[in-house]
Amino acid sequence: MSSRPFFLMTDPAHFDVCYQINPWMHPAAWRRDSAAFWTHAQAASAALRQALRGAGARVETLEGRRGLPDLVFPANGAIVLDGRALMARFRYPERQGEEPVFRAAFCRLKQRGLIREIIDFPEGVFQEGAGDCIWDERRGLLWTAHGPRSSAAADRVIRRVFGRETVPLELASERFYHLDTCFCPLANGELLYYPPAFTAQALAAIHARVPAASRIEATEEDARAFCVNAVRIGRTLIMARASPPLRTRLSGRGYRLVEVDLAPFLLSGGAAYCMTLRLDRTSQAEASLLAAE
Repeated sequence: MSSRPFFLMTDPAHFDVCYQINPWMHPAAWRRDSAAFWTHAQAASAALRQALRGAGARVETLEGRRGLPDLVFPANGAIVLDGRALMARFRYPERQGEEPVFRAAFCRLKQRGLIREIIDFPEGVFQEGAGDCIWDERRGLLWTAHGPRSSAAADRVIRRVFGRETVPLELASERFYHLDTCFCPLANGELLYYPPAFTAQALAAIHARVPAASRIEATEEDARAFCVNAVRIGRTLIMARASPPLRTRLSGRGYRLVEVDLAPFLLSGGAAYCMTLRLDRTSQAEASLLAAE
């Protein structure tokens, strides 16, 4: 596999907001101007793809499917690390039809030598991919989440499959239903996160591992704009449009922001991170890169 970051995206040709499974989704609002929103979504997805490529990434695009509008959020399709893909089990019936589509895509990736193993969660254990399991390269661990979507039991499976330390975090709000909506590890061990999205116990676990000087607290405005749902490539952060204060804070810490207008996808409760799934993360390679920093 190329040393360039490698992401999966989905063609948004069949994107729609036609049901509600999180508080951000408003099908009635979408229907009021669906043609304009759909056109905007096509342009927004293309702009995100261009931003990823501009930051040096490869992007592979999965074909969309009619009747599966949230297939545009492949971050929820699997957890991928060290060539292993642990496939998601979706909680809501509206998304369960995505499971065979993602499995078929990963079988094709395996045939090409880009994935070496495909693994399933046990029956009855819900887990929604990288949306609720985020690799922290600096600490060499996986932050996992449970609550609105993923089962607490998923953490043990993740730890066993990948052989890495996991830190389970309970989410406290239906508004921040996946970890990637409120938690974004940055370079050099820094963290952008939204504290009200977590229980007191989860916050204690975060604070025990991330010193105060390395924690960047997002505001309610930042969280509502899905700016925490960002893709990091080195010190480049690709995200939905940021507020001026957040832009200033991140730039002051040496990050380069690439902002993309992702407004149509925010109407479904997702943004840049949700719309991508990184396929090439390898714990050993990243550890060696970090040692060289």
